[in-house]
Amino acid sequence: MNTPQILAFGPLGTPELIIIAILVLVLFGAKKLPTFARSLGKSMGEFKKARTEFENELHNAQEEAETPKIQQPQEKRQPVASVEDT
Repeated sequence: MNTPQILAFGPLGTPELIIIAILVLVLFGAKKLPTFARSLGKSMGEFKKARTEFENELHNAQEEAETPKIQQPQEKRQPVASVEDT
């Protein structure tokens, strides 16, 4: 039976990166390029920070779920004598 072919894009090589760099330079211009790179770096930093926070939350939740919760022992109370018992 024939299975449908899925187009997959592999990792970008040097020629592709050079073409992308030239297109970015033409689209944004040389004066806007440092501003663009700075904002790209900031957004990548924010993304990395959010990803690490999310991973930490998942790790903490997993540890919390795996550790058994120790229940406090309940006090054993003696029955109170009523007036009728005396």
